[in-house]
Amino acid sequence: MNAKKRHGSINQTLNSQIQQPKTSNQRQVSNNQHRAPNNQYPASSPRPFIIPIFIPHAGCPHHCIFCNQVSITGAKQKMATPAELRIQIREFLKYKRENRKPVQIAFFGGNFLGLKSEEIKSLLELAAEFVRDGQVDSIRCSTRPDTINERSLGLIMEYPVSTVELGVQSMNDHVLALAGRGHSATDTVHAVERLKEKHFSIGLQMMVGLPGDDDTGALTTAQRIADLGPDFVRIYPTLVVANSRLAEWYKSGDYAPLSLDEGVTLVKKIYLKFKKAGIDVIRMGLQASEDLEDRTTVLAGPHHPAFGHLVHSEIFLDMAISAIDPANAIKETLTIFVNARSISKMRGLNNSNIKSLKEQFHFQSITVLPDSALAVEELKVG
Repeated sequence: MNAKKRHGSINQTLNSQIQQPKTSNQRQVSNNQHRAPNNQYPASSPRPFIIPIFIPHAGCPHHCIFCNQVSITGAKQKMATPAELRIQIREFLKYKRENRKPVQIAFFGGNFLGLKSEEIKSLLELAAEFVRDGQVDSIRCSTRPDTINERSLGLIMEYPVSTVELGVQSMNDHVLALAGRGHSATDTVHAVERLKEKHFSIGLQMMVGLPGDDDTGALTTAQRIADLGPDFVRIYPTLVVANSRLAEWYKSGDYAPLSLDEGVTLVKKIYLKFKKAGIDVIRMGLQASEDLEDRTTVLAGPHHPAFGHLVHSEIFLDMAISAIDPANAIKETLTIFVNARSISKMRGLNNSNIKSLKEQFHFQSITVLPDSALAVEELKVG
């Protein structure tokens, strides 16, 4: 069940993105050039302001091997009362900037449509109060693919639910079975079809490093998810969380998690695959929390509070390496131009990218400067 197997290299993909140099000593590279023809995938809409309501394990008919939602979400097992939820929502609304739109109340951490109908209606009615008052624009929920049916869709269509996220995790039935998910890849396909028929915005969540999976399998899952055409995706590395069944497998030697470097490189490849398909990746890695930073909670696996930043930094390092030609490499100094928002990604955590470039090309000095003419995922060397 070793999840460490790796295949291929991202450098070839990045090399294919190099533009012709604008001058004899400048080369520009972008990983933002894969746009679907004829606007098949619309430009990303503004990121919503999310008010999260966590319902750990609620509605879940199965206990997945990797799961301990109390540790992952930081929420206790007991469901909050309606009064407590209203207070929580109002507190979050205080942090919303005046012009931040849209605003969504989101039910995360459990299997929302696996709850009893009365519980679903109660939670949706509570959230709908804020929509009717004009403080919130819509509602989103996270659920399992096998809960999407005519009954459940009919229920939520009575409320201002606009977005449904599905915990897909894998499109390989063997991997799903080992994870104890209790649903199949076909369930995911049918769920997406039904959600599209009802015009919901669709988010799909996948995991890397699951037992029985490898890099090739994860990339195949990513391609099958991309073929379904969701509006956005989340990519989560598998972590060994205390008090999960996976923790028992890890301790017994039956499961070997990805290292941090392996996880970052694999998720980078998947991110670029989704980007090429015009699909927005809204999160890579679990949301940082005090519980996850506790070493007694995460026993092993590719966890980092800035996991997504590490992925973007590795992409920028690859682009910089691709953009440096032999004429640049014999110089003692190098200047890299990026959008101001991408300077930290180019430099890498603790200047790791700068150190790597100096070691590989023997530059004495590397300067990273802002260039407003460049997109956030472009760079130019000179």
